[in-house]
Amino acid sequence: MLRALPVAEWLVASMPIIDVRSPGEFARGHIPGAHNLPLFTNEERAVVGTIYKQQGRDTAVLEGLRIVGPKLAWIVEQAQALAPDGRIRVHCWRGGERSASVAWLLDKAGFDEVLTLKRGYKGFRGHVQASFTAPLLLKVIGGYTGTGKTETLKELAALGEQTVDLEALAKHKGSAFGALGEEPQPTTEQFENLLWHRLQRIDPSRQIWVEDESALIGRVCIPPSFFAQMRSAVLYFAEMPVEDRADRLVKDYGRFPTDQLAEAVQRIGKRVGPQHCKAALAALEAGDLKQVALITLRYYDKSYRYGSSQRDPHRILSLPVTASDLTGLAERLIAST
Repeated sequence: MLRALPVAEWLVASMPIIDVRSPGEFARGHIPGAHNLPLFTNEERAVVGTIYKQQGRDTAVLEGLRIVGPKLAWIVEQAQALAPDGRIRVHCWRGGERSASVAWLLDKAGFDEVLTLKRGYKGFRGHVQASFTAPLLLKVIGGYTGTGKTETLKELAALGEQTVDLEALAKHKGSAFGALGEEPQPTTEQFENLLWHRLQRIDPSRQIWVEDESALIGRVCIPPSFFAQMRSAVLYFAEMPVEDRADRLVKDYGRFPTDQLAEAVQRIGKRVGPQHCKAALAALEAGDLKQVALITLRYYDKSYRYGSSQRDPHRILSLPVTASDLTGLAERLIAST
């Protein structure tokens, strides 16, 4: 049975998803959990697109058929492996010929139910972006660099609270050192898809804890409507002594090679100032990682103070904390809401 469903109905169906767009399209952004079974490679898609523009639809369709013909058995075999019960979802970019042709093929191959997505991935993206305007009960954990905000999120989750780790989704810790030890970042488009997916598993009637961030996490941009909610939420500012924070940074980043740490220091060299940058690099060369941390914290603390100044001061609640008491901080955060 073939059916085309609007995005809201299609997404809640409990079936595997195959995305028949090209690998390049899939890499830029895809529905979390989808499997890429491309009708065309990136190069083949370009060829068909050029023929469509220069010679028209009919000629492009014929060329597409020549390319796809040898792949049909492979597509069926892969789909059968993904959906042995014969029920599957299929989509392409706009819900057009690519998904329709694969859906027809799977139906003829004996699949019991094949659901195509009206308006395709483009419709899904509209659904994702609209979802960020829905009001959420966000609670924001703030604090200067090195305070342990990400660890505090984990402590909150262990205590049964709902959390969203934006840095984990972005594959970046949010500073010049934030890419160290991380996988390559997703595109902003895919980050939005991942954030949407995380929020689908959360009860919107309960509070949700997130870490305070700037609009950019590395090269990834937080959705503006979601970021606006973060900025208007109450900020729970964890105040940790600078010595504790420097020790935490040494523990977190001291394991990385000296040349990588030096590159990170140089990335903020102009903002730290030439003399401070030179002093940090000299301390790094001497193996004095705590001094490196203390020098860079002067810049990050100043930057964070500026960001916090954009908030309503009446919606900032300060809580003192030490490096050894993040569990206690999580407990006090819960008690303060």
